[in-house]
Amino acid sequence: MAPPAQQKRGWHILLPIAVVGVIVAVWWTAYEAGAFPRGTVPSPAQVWRGLEEELDRGRLIDDTIASLFRVGVGFTLAILFAVPFGLLLGSSVATRAAALPTVNFLRSMSPIAWIPFAIIWFGIGDPPAIFIVFMATAFQLTLATTAAVASVPRIYYRVAEDHGIRGPSRWASVTLPAILPELITALRVAAGVAWMVVVAAEMIGVQSGLGFLIIDARSGLRMDLVVVGMLVVGAIGVTLDRLLVLLTRVRGVRWGYER
Repeated sequence: MAPPAQQKRGWHILLPIAVVGVIVAVWWTAYEAGAFPRGTVPSPAQVWRGLEEELDRGRLIDDTIASLFRVGVGFTLAILFAVPFGLLLGSSVATRAAALPTVNFLRSMSPIAWIPFAIIWFGIGDPPAIFIVFMATAFQLTLATTAAVASVPRIYYRVAEDHGIRGPSRWASVTLPAILPELITALRVAAGVAWMVVVAAEMIGVQSGLGFLIIDARSGLRMDLVVVGMLVVGAIGVTLDRLLVLLTRVRGVRWGYER
């Protein structure tokens, strides 16, 4: 008999597969029963054939790489901006009082509203999509980092001072390790937002990527390819989240989840 831990892992795999199977079965049954208006929703078999077609043409791979590139660059720039800025805001009451209202205002704005300016400033291509991803995630991450820094127990800093750790070095030695669990959670949320936003931006401001694939297929009445694009977007979003979850298993971070 398998150990309890292996049985648990088995159920964690089998249950999601069973749910997906039920969804596909209901979808197929509804299609065969004519529950959808004609030509609006393809059958699972049609979607599978559309997936094979896109893979054979190589377009799906190219569009996926284009979308991942834009998200990767925009999200990395957002992290490089947000984490240091959040550390500064969280460590200084005066700076936080001065800058936080503006940061919160920018965070509350819909990133899609920036698309007209992004196209005017950067034209058509990768830069506008990267800019939209940055605007969608940078200030969200800034607020999350600021809140995490402000909640670090003061005793951590007193212990650090007793060991001669003072000034900016406290950020690297005390603050950053202390906020890593909260920061990773914020990164997971922001990565999901970035992935959704880039698809929306690609429907308007670029001529490649998964968002463009979906809108182009819709214009050509290829609803099977629309669903292919949607499924790939969802699968990659889940994959990105699971990759970020792996960071919670790092030894220096895991303690924050076990407290």
